[in-house]
Amino acid sequence: MNFDLTDERRMLQDTLRRFLTDRYTPAARNAILDSEDGFSAEIWSALAELGVLGALFCEADSGFGGAGFDISTVFEELGRAGVVEPLLDTAILGGGLLADLGGASQRELLGAVIGGTLHLAFAHGEPNSRYDLSRIETTASREGGNLVLNGRKAVVVNAEAAEYLIVSARESGGPDDGDGISLFLIPKETEGLSLRGYPLISGGRAAEVVLDNVALPETARLGPAGGAFPAMQTAVARANVALAAEALGAMETATGLTRDYLQTRKQFGRPIGTFQALQHRFADLLIELEQARSAVINAAGHLEESPEIRDLHIAAARNLIGRAGRLVAEEAIQMHGGIGMTREYELAHVAKRIVMTDHRLGDTDWHLERFIALASA
Repeated sequence: MNFDLTDERRMLQDTLRRFLTDRYTPAARNAILDSEDGFSAEIWSALAELGVLGALFCEADSGFGGAGFDISTVFEELGRAGVVEPLLDTAILGGGLLADLGGASQRELLGAVIGGTLHLAFAHGEPNSRYDLSRIETTASREGGNLVLNGRKAVVVNAEAAEYLIVSARESGGPDDGDGISLFLIPKETEGLSLRGYPLISGGRAAEVVLDNVALPETARLGPAGGAFPAMQTAVARANVALAAEALGAMETATGLTRDYLQTRKQFGRPIGTFQALQHRFADLLIELEQARSAVINAAGHLEESPEIRDLHIAAARNLIGRAGRLVAEEAIQMHGGIGMTREYELAHVAKRIVMTDHRLGDTDWHLERFIALASA
């Protein structure tokens, strides 16, 4: 099997890497992290102009990519540069669900998403749901000619910047049932919808969302009533591939920074990278990095398979990435010493991104349990 990138993906990779190397310096990122928005509108527009957002959608959805290796190519470069802009939330999760379930008028918004003029947020996780995708307590009940939503959503990334929220709610079934879950496209300014925003430790912003008697017409629903769960599983699978690739890119940067430091920092008149103990520790990082790369390739290559096969390989990849990523982050900081934790040095941000990636859409232990369940089925 040939794992080399196609010419188109290689061009996308090279273009994105050059752009981020020139524009996304540690100083620029720190300024973005200190901003009220938590991301740069200028960088976002430039990414859209470069076609990065379009690469995450298929041709039928006005894009030119959308396959597993398109996603992994883009997000590996984003992770390598430590990009905090919300591509995962607007394009992969929000845009993916809109493309999969939206009607004709709703899908017209995809052009604005790909063009970089519209943000989305997926309001799904709840205070009691942990990582279980089907555990939804927010309700959607009929009152007159409307659907009325009540409930709470937790850690909704990019909610403040989004013009629309894609909100999950239960129209039927119990709190843990996959059947009965619907998605609704809700303008952020809708009456009864309130947000409390805050910065995230690894960059960007999120919000707690409260839905208090939010009245919506039937046309706000995405797809059939109570039938959104399969599309949610697909969108989350794509997001897991993106997160794995992003963590891989961040691991590459952490390893490169550590290599440079070991070759530069001197003790007893010679670089500390010549000390055998540190050479062995660094060799372990390189081994973990290559294993992580193989896991990302495997997950991206199985993204278009049946849900059972797809989810099995993605669970395996996320588990391996979580374990390898934590080791790389910890060892990189250990071999740097105190400088590795300073905010001005790039490694501090990269290490946080690696560790916090493991806590989105399922941590290492959760994906291990999921892999065992899927493999035993």
